[in-house]
Amino acid sequence: MNHLGERQGSVGRALFRRLLHSYFLFTRGLTIGVRAVVRSADGKFLLVRHTYTPGWHFPGGGVERGQTTESALRRELLQETDLELVGRPVLHGVFYNDKVSRRDHVLAYLCEVRGNLAGKPASVEIAEIGYFHLQDLPPDTDPGTVRRMREIVEGLGQSACW
Repeated sequence: MNHLGERQGSVGRALFRRLLHSYFLFTRGLTIGVRAVVRSADGKFLLVRHTYTPGWHFPGGGVERGQTTESALRRELLQETDLELVGRPVLHGVFYNDKVSRRDHVLAYLCEVRGNLAGKPASVEIAEIGYFHLQDLPPDTDPGTVRRMREIVEGLGQSACW
């Protein structure tokens, strides 16, 4: 095969890969979110109440294109709580979250942090922030958040869903 034929073949393969990738993006595309599971020295869990969705949740948010899950976790934790992630977070689990969409998955990480919570939430996205014992949670705490806490504290088996 001559140079022209080889080049056309590689262009064709590259185009095919691009088309296949686009097809998978539309048929299998996923959204990925991260949540920071932070505990105080006395065992309380850090929770936030967002301004745009009901209930109390672990701090976190979506992973943007070109971003690692760890860098998204660091960014969201700092943005929402003013706390800095220390060291590498430990993956607690990956969970399917059909409450958001049929494409959503959440990665929950156990995190060590440094810093102090400000008296006022650090972000306009956050209405309230605080540490809570599992036995004394706000009544509208997200059920998936409660499930993760019970997995950690009570050794409850992990669910595949958020």
